[in-house]
Amino acid sequence: MTARRLVVRDAGPLTTIQDSGRRGWAHLGVPRSGALDRGAAELSNRLVGNHRDAAMLETMLGGLTFTASTAMTTAVTGAVVPVLVDGRPQAFGEPVSLRGGQTVQLGHVESGLRSYVAVAGGIDVPPALGSRSTDTLSGIGPRPVTAGNELPVGAALGSPHGSDVSVVRRLPSAMLRFQPGPRAAWFTAQALETLSRLTYTVAADSNRIGLRLHGPRLGRDKDAGLPNELPSEGIVLGAIQVPASGQPLVFLNDHPTTGGYPVIGVVLPEDISSCAQLRPGDDVRFRQAAPHVSLPPR
Repeated sequence: MTARRLVVRDAGPLTTIQDSGRRGWAHLGVPRSGALDRGAAELSNRLVGNHRDAAMLETMLGGLTFTASTAMTTAVTGAVVPVLVDGRPQAFGEPVSLRGGQTVQLGHVESGLRSYVAVAGGIDVPPALGSRSTDTLSGIGPRPVTAGNELPVGAALGSPHGSDVSVVRRLPSAMLRFQPGPRAAWFTAQALETLSRLTYTVAADSNRIGLRLHGPRLGRDKDAGLPNELPSEGIVLGAIQVPASGQPLVFLNDHPTTGGYPVIGVVLPEDISSCAQLRPGDDVRFRQAAPHVSLPPR
């Protein structure tokens, strides 16, 4: 019997293997990693009948090309991209049946930045610390995908499903909601107002570690009686860190677990996926969210 695998012909600008990430290791300095656009990743798995945590390919800007060794089902979600099978156009955001030997090619991304390619059975590389995700910061997990890689595919467990939600086309801007703190007191009162009212631009050196932004400087409060330097402390997903330049940085899935610059706020978890689809030059605005209120149990 032919082994189930994908033979990579072209990995595009950057393709990594991702699942839902490795949680519970931050106390040992290990980031969570995992798919940046969690909703798109889970949808692609659902379309091919996988569990939502199955490993898939996260690829930037298109160009990924691979050949299926045997019959299997695939689906592409996230950033909108032309999908070709042996040169013939196929549906985006829908299950696509492949015969053994057929080649899938992603064209140039039309909207967004990162696309997700799931195959029935999932990418079956060995897990590291409970996850098959590539960590671009620490190097834990599988290495980034390159041409010539043969990626094992697990046995299909469920039946493919048609699309049950509309595919969202990302626009070149985002509104990120955030909660102030934990070091908001290190900044001037105007800094929070500036962050909440003015527009920032995504910088070219953004990556899976963090979304770097250019825009109005966020100033420190020199009259608050605080020290000039902050001892390194824990950093969470979505933390808006402000280095000495005053330019904010939103930490994403491969972020370090500690940092030495003050964090003015934290982006709500629901808005992290928007960061995954922003390109250099796209606009970002922040909005301070109302405090979360927990309802008493009934």
